This record gives sequence, C-alpha cells and structure tokens, in this order.
Amino acid sequence: MKPTIVVMAAGMGSRFGGLKQLSPVGPSGENLMDYSVYDAFAAGFGKVVFVVKRETEQAFRDAYGSKLERVADVRYVFQEIENVPNGVSVPPGRAKPWGTAHAVLSAKGAVTEPFAVINADDFYGAGSFRALRDFLAAPPERAREKHRYAMMGFALSNTLSDGGSVSRGICRRDADGRLIEIIERTRVERRDGAPCYSEDGQSFVPIDEDAVVSMNMWGFNPSIFNEIERKFAEFFERNQARLDTAEMYLPTVVDALIKEGRADVSVLDTADRWWGLTNPGDLQAVREAIAGMVADGKYPEDLWGIVS
Repeated sequence: MKPTIVVMAAGMGSRFGGLKQLSPVGPSGENLMDYSVYDAFAAGFGKVVFVVKRETEQAFRDAYGSKLERVADVRYVFQEIENVPNGVSVPPGRAKPWGTAHAVLSAKGAVTEPFAVINADDFYGAGSFRALRDFLAAPPERAREKHRYAMMGFALSNTLSDGGSVSRGICRRDADGRLIEIIERTRVERRDGAPCYSEDGQSFVPIDEDAVVSMNMWGFNPSIFNEIERKFAEFFERNQARLDTAEMYLPTVVDALIKEGRADVSVLDTADRWWGLTNPGDLQAVREAIAGMVADGKYPEDLWGIVS
C-alpha cells in the first residue's frame, strides 16, 4: 500500500495576506503545493488529501481538478470548528479552527494507511519526500509498545527567510537520532548575518546554523488520530480561560507523546533547502528559486503538462 500525503491548506496566512497556498510561483503558474505533490508522487506516494476550509473548496477543485484528479487519487476534507471529539463543546465566540493538530485530525476519515503531513505553503525538496516515503514504506515492527513516527529535520540555515522573521521548532535528539523535544521559537531571523531568536522583540539569542528544526513535515500511521483525540480533551481542560483563541499545535502533541513514552519519533535528516511563503517579500525569492531549479533540469517547465 502506497503512503498518502496530507496537505494542511486551511490557513489563510495572516503575515503573508490572502490565500497564499494558491499563489503562482512556477513558470506555468504552479504553486508550492504543486511542487510538493509532484515530488511526493515521484517518490512513491499514492494519494493526496487536501485539508481545506469549506469556503475555499471550490478554489482548490478549480486549481487541481483538471490536472491532478485525472491521474491520481485526490481527496478534500474540511477543517471546521465544529469537528471536535465527542464530549467536547465548541464555545461561543470561537471564530477559527483549532490549529495544526486539528487539521490532521480532520483527515481521519480519508486516511487508513501510513501518511505524511506537510504545510501547503512550504517547499520541502524531492529528497525529503523520498526519505519520508522510505520510512513509511518500511514493514511495521511487531509488538511495539510505542507508536513509530518520523519528522524531517532541516538545518536551520536552510530554512530562514530574507523577508522577515519566521517561527521554527528547534529540535533535540538522542544518540540514536530519535526526537527528544521541540522548543518553539516564534521569532527567528538573521541579524548581522547570524541566526537568532527573540521572545520579546528586543533581546536576541544566537542559534547554531546547523540546529535541526521541524518544518511540519511528519510521517505517521493512523494511530496518531486517536492520540490527537485524546489530547483534545486535555487541551480543552487546560485552556478553559482562552478557548476563543487557543490552538492545538501538531508539534506540541508529538512532544507530549514522546515525554509520555507513547511514541518514538525518528529524525530524518535532509540537506534540501526549504522555501516558503511566510512574509509578503518571500514571493519573489521563491519564484527565483523555482526558476533556477527549472533551469537546472530539476523540474519541467510545466509540471502537469507531461502527465499522461
């Protein structure tokens, strides 16, 4: 059974502005999701599940119906505020869904095989998809007491934006390459040429160029759905005072499962360069990067025009 790729595409991008997931970056109007799905299928993934908002479903169908649905298994699922586990009540005044862990949970009914999770507005590189495919395609180990998951680990220096600050999950791993913890840094940028982070926007702390960071590229099996549902109840209980805005992040769930001894998470290193649309100034840089890869022969000028 080929693994599936789940694309988290329901966010609107407050810093970027607009529906950045569909912004054209390739020579034939391709967006970043096109390159991710192309790389995933080339690596051996067999299905793509787009997690979208109901009001943007038609835009996605218009973008992908004519090129992907004719050659691949494509599903659309909705990330909606009301989609919560039994026994949980949505508070009045809640205006948006519950974060990236909730986005993954929204795919539960469409995924029964091992799967990868990615952001819609990130470019991860072909090598990253091949490494994650190999992990997901490995035979499951019998009688394991822990869930076996994976995270693609990028070098921090390969993930920074010249257009402004970014959020990054800084990772620690053990001698066997297993994830120990993820520390979220919400403002990471280069200052005087060196990467650093800030908690208050005033003082900055240096970070090693080679620090391993999470870019929300994960490998799971369907057991993660039940774990997210279990964590949802804890999340609601812990955030009673701010349920109008609180979000449940996927790295936070994974971090908790590691510390509870319920999951082993392998960190898979990649030398690929990340590109993404975090800030408005990123668009031109991404277009230039894609143009360079096309010129080098890494991608065709028309990704889907060569698909028969």
